[in-house]
Amino acid sequence: MDFPTRSAVDGLIEPQQLPTFARVRYEPPSERIEDPPSVAQAELDDLDVLSTLDDGATVAVGVGSRGIHAIDSVAKSVVSRIEERGFEPVVVPAMGSHGGATSEGQREVLSALGITEESVGAPIDARMDTSELDTVTVGETSMPVHFSTAALECDAIIVVNRIKAHTNFTGEIESGLSKMTVVGLGKQHGAKSFHSTAIKEGYVESLTTALETIQSTAPPIAGIALVENFHEEIAHVEAVSGSSFVDREPELLEMAYVEMPTLPFDEIDLLVVDELGKEISGAGMDTNVIGRYRVLNAPDPEHPNIKLIYARGLTERTKGNGTGIGLADITRKAAIDQLDLQKTYANALTSGSLAKIQIPVVCPDDEFSIRTALAAVGGYDPETVRIVWIQNTQLLTEFRVSEPLVDELPESANIRASESLVYDDGTATFTDEDE
Repeated sequence: MDFPTRSAVDGLIEPQQLPTFARVRYEPPSERIEDPPSVAQAELDDLDVLSTLDDGATVAVGVGSRGIHAIDSVAKSVVSRIEERGFEPVVVPAMGSHGGATSEGQREVLSALGITEESVGAPIDARMDTSELDTVTVGETSMPVHFSTAALECDAIIVVNRIKAHTNFTGEIESGLSKMTVVGLGKQHGAKSFHSTAIKEGYVESLTTALETIQSTAPPIAGIALVENFHEEIAHVEAVSGSSFVDREPELLEMAYVEMPTLPFDEIDLLVVDELGKEISGAGMDTNVIGRYRVLNAPDPEHPNIKLIYARGLTERTKGNGTGIGLADITRKAAIDQLDLQKTYANALTSGSLAKIQIPVVCPDDEFSIRTALAAVGGYDPETVRIVWIQNTQLLTEFRVSEPLVDELPESANIRASESLVYDDGTATFTDEDE
């Protein structure tokens, strides 16, 4: 597809005077664990599911595709302890349709997270095959429950995942062990069946119904739950038996909500996001940070209220999966060039979140993108415009704000420098005004 070049649109919007920006370090107080892998091993030792296994039993270790802090070393520690206990670990990608819903793609996603057979010390069985365990009824909808064949062939299953707020729904159970078991290990077939039902009948209802079927049919299941702090560091590690997922996850989710990274503003004219990606959030950009869901039957976000979002590009680790580009109002040609439509469509068609892959207005470069955004916010004034500029929705300890927002910064935020936004051949850069 051909998008307008700079010469074709340059005269449509006049350049504007730009505000001064402050580079901010934001560090709310939070808890952290110094050695998550060691804590994971200690927790694993207490898992009842392992004590029931015979020597030499195979244990599937389900690992997902999110950018969880230290997930490579935590996964390795779990695999190592399973071996030390006399069992045979097998890593099974638990990520639904991610990686283009292919075995090679899911291996590629794990590799981008630092998890390979060599690094983790165990074989990776990335087959996309599933078995249909049963067809259950949720509300008025029939839902086939699929589960990974690779996991079913093992004698026990341990899923390792972060407990956090979901990007499509709210409830007592959101992202975590239950969802990884149902959706992640459901592979593409299971993920598609779940999402189709959940959109109509509710996510929590669909999750708990499918989980009950899996628990009664599959080998014994347990989980290592991780909770991160504001700085995306692991603050809590806990082993949870499969029978306790539904009971324990709500309390862990409350802990995650308290620690969840958010922006310290309720009203923003323009949010600039350097990068989006599946390892940052299942929605590419965390909907709880940007205040946009764009999915059917989504809850109304309380805050923030952001008029316009400009997404500049994709992360390297997302491998072209541009889910979340549709959450933005404006992007640039460089971001479109990064898209792998096969991977992006596989994700969206499976999840039913079609709006998240819709292409926003595509501008030739940063300069015209920002010019377009400032003209569209209405009544633009560099003395009052409220702009926040972040790397991504996961890393919120450092960001930039336009001068009018400085007085609204919380006490835990410190201004590192006053900067000017300039353009180098259309690309945005910041210069320190004191230099």
